[in-house]
Amino acid sequence: MSEETIALLSFADLDGWDGDDHDAALATFRNTCADLVGPDWQPLCALSQTAENARSFFELFFRPVVIGGGAPALFTGYFEPELNGSRQPSMRFRYPVYRTPAEAADGTWVTRRDIEEGRLLEGRGLEIAWVDDPVDLFFLQIQGSGRIKLQDGTTIRVGYGGRNGQPYRSIGQELVRRGVFAPHQVSAQVIRAWVRRNPVAGRELLYHNPSYIFFREVDLPDPNLGPLGAMNRSITPLRSIAVDPDYTPLGAPVWIEKAGADPMHRLMVAQDTGGAIRGAQRADIFYGFGEDAGLAAGEIRDPGRMVVLLPIELAHQRAPDR
Repeated sequence: MSEETIALLSFADLDGWDGDDHDAALATFRNTCADLVGPDWQPLCALSQTAENARSFFELFFRPVVIGGGAPALFTGYFEPELNGSRQPSMRFRYPVYRTPAEAADGTWVTRRDIEEGRLLEGRGLEIAWVDDPVDLFFLQIQGSGRIKLQDGTTIRVGYGGRNGQPYRSIGQELVRRGVFAPHQVSAQVIRAWVRRNPVAGRELLYHNPSYIFFREVDLPDPNLGPLGAMNRSITPLRSIAVDPDYTPLGAPVWIEKAGADPMHRLMVAQDTGGAIRGAQRADIFYGFGEDAGLAAGEIRDPGRMVVLLPIELAHQRAPDR
């Protein structure tokens, strides 16, 4: 965990703690706790498997800490999109979903523009599938995982496979900078509509983000399971978040207090990461899969507070008691 200001709290300081569904949070924690690293975590994972009272489990063995709480947190949302695709290219399906090339495996490689306009990956057998919409493909890369529905009714599930090492740049922020939209107007749906209305300028806008994500095919036969997160386990709608692992340990419980039009106070688990998720007070909430989840996730850009639950001894090592 990176060095950052850490303040110890009590559970009484967590707004809405009493009313949360702690059983749901504990089930999500159990899904990945075996992969937590360090002697402070493994005994708690073992205890979690037989815990009969979820709230008592968290209150007995953890201490809430605010990491980097000098500024409000920023919460956004993400989801698992579903695209139309084919195993073979055609006039309709002509936008490839690529596996990671060897050149991109060890650091910074070329930009999104170079990959797409230079056709650097064509004919190399790296295509998992081809899809019918370049804007949907761009947002698949933003989300990092998704489903590709084939014409025979079967589905391919893809997960994050790698990236080109270029920095992530927000095209929503770029539209605000250009004066096209005010900050409160920008959402994934608004961006999609603008790019489709302005195909030439829209293509250039997508190139503003030089980061490019590659995928791998994922074997998740149960359609009810969420996609694999950064811990290589299925993530849970409205209980899993993506965080910056330099500040928040992957697998740790995280209490969120999200403001905005749809406030959310609940215990999540840090089970994923993302290229745009940087900083101690930054989280992306997983909303699930499908159109409704996409609409909900695309509207979220809210302030609030993140509080990480650390094992008691670890919490006291990192901050003086209050």
